[in-house]
Amino acid sequence: MKINYVVKRKIDLILICFIFIQLGHAQKTDEEQIKAIYNTALTKGKSYDWLNYLSNQIGGRLSGSIQAQRAVNYTKQQLDSIGLDNVWLQPVMVPKWVRGTPEFAYFETSPGVTTNIPIVALGGSVPTPPTGVKSELIEVRAIEELAELGEEKIKGKIVFYNRPMDPTQINTFSAYSGCVDQRYAGAMEAAKYGALGVIVRSMNLRLDDYPHTGSMSYGDVPENKRIPAAAISTNAAELLSTTLKLNPSIQFYFKQNCKQYADVESYNVIGEITGSTYPKEVMVVGGHLDSWDLGDGSHDDGAGCVQSMEVLNLIKETGYKPKRTIRVVLFMNEENGLRGGTEYAKVAESKSEMHIFALESDSGGFTPRGFTFDGPDSSLEKIKSWQGLFEPYLVHMFKKGGSGADIGPLKNENIMLAGLRPDSQRYFDYHHAENDTFEHVNKRELELGAASMTSLIYLVDKYGLTLEN
Repeated sequence: MKINYVVKRKIDLILICFIFIQLGHAQKTDEEQIKAIYNTALTKGKSYDWLNYLSNQIGGRLSGSIQAQRAVNYTKQQLDSIGLDNVWLQPVMVPKWVRGTPEFAYFETSPGVTTNIPIVALGGSVPTPPTGVKSELIEVRAIEELAELGEEKIKGKIVFYNRPMDPTQINTFSAYSGCVDQRYAGAMEAAKYGALGVIVRSMNLRLDDYPHTGSMSYGDVPENKRIPAAAISTNAAELLSTTLKLNPSIQFYFKQNCKQYADVESYNVIGEITGSTYPKEVMVVGGHLDSWDLGDGSHDDGAGCVQSMEVLNLIKETGYKPKRTIRVVLFMNEENGLRGGTEYAKVAESKSEMHIFALESDSGGFTPRGFTFDGPDSSLEKIKSWQGLFEPYLVHMFKKGGSGADIGPLKNENIMLAGLRPDSQRYFDYHHAENDTFEHVNKRELELGAASMTSLIYLVDKYGLTLEN
């Protein structure tokens, strides 16, 4: 009997200790929880190692490629390893465009006198004829100039779009938005006037020798009327423009071998922690797993993917038990189709899932500055009341604005969409270019971004987004 009494006392003491530990967790202040999140991210985070593997062992992950499938397999395996409640693959059909052999271009100032320039095909472009395209150039700064020039001056020539990003825009994404139409719709519009092809100044604020690819569209232009489209580096654009002023009759030559295949099956990678109190209320955090094929997609958007995975890892590592279901989604095919984001929203609607919040990281792995929000003003008012908690980490820019392309299809009158906003000044040096590689991501900046995202997810989960909560 005495032994049983001693055993009982030990069991009681263990239970008491367990209760106090649990109470300690329950009584942790927001400041303490957020500090724990940042400390864990900076000392025991996994995001940088995950990105290292994605970038250096897998590489560029263009939709429909073998590398994209390897990324799907790897990230699912890593989500399985951190002990989530559910991990699965969501099928989605994606376009398969292949660049082919390296592109080549030069301009000729007089017979036999040529200067090679860096060039890459735009994603979705048709190839040139096997022997390439060679013709005079006509330089424009805007698509609207085509109508002024008319078919007489454009037919049989290569249109050179040379509108630079506006350097006076402090928000570099605004500068990008101000000139990306020439890349996306330039070929579609030039084809209407009989152009043989188009070349576009890269979307880059810096003068360098890296051409930047990106998506483009032919709209409703018939296949037999489509013309090849490519981007040249900013240094090449400056040189070409100056040379044209001196010699308007120079000849430009380029050759590319890209090809569009039939759609293939790929996947969104999804994992979740089920909410303890409101499991049917879903919060999404994500990035896009596909990238362009020139570099290894470290900033766009490997960084956003590993940061989103890290959110769930940090929640588990810090011992926080979420009330609501927190779901990480690694979307496929943001770059040239947005199929993953569209399919995810479609499936969510078919299952009548209730999404209350979605956060995307797709602006690079640079130093986090804050968040932008797209949703009800009442929810934004509540979120802004948390700004002070982020001030010690210098991440307190909270304002109305855009969120992310992949979570956009989820938009309705009730959900709040959000985007992580890192410092954007260097982003377009690497965006869609050969130098978007792992060595250009700073480990600490990447980890601070993941911690910032986790902290916001924690607050939304704990307090909800209605003023009554």
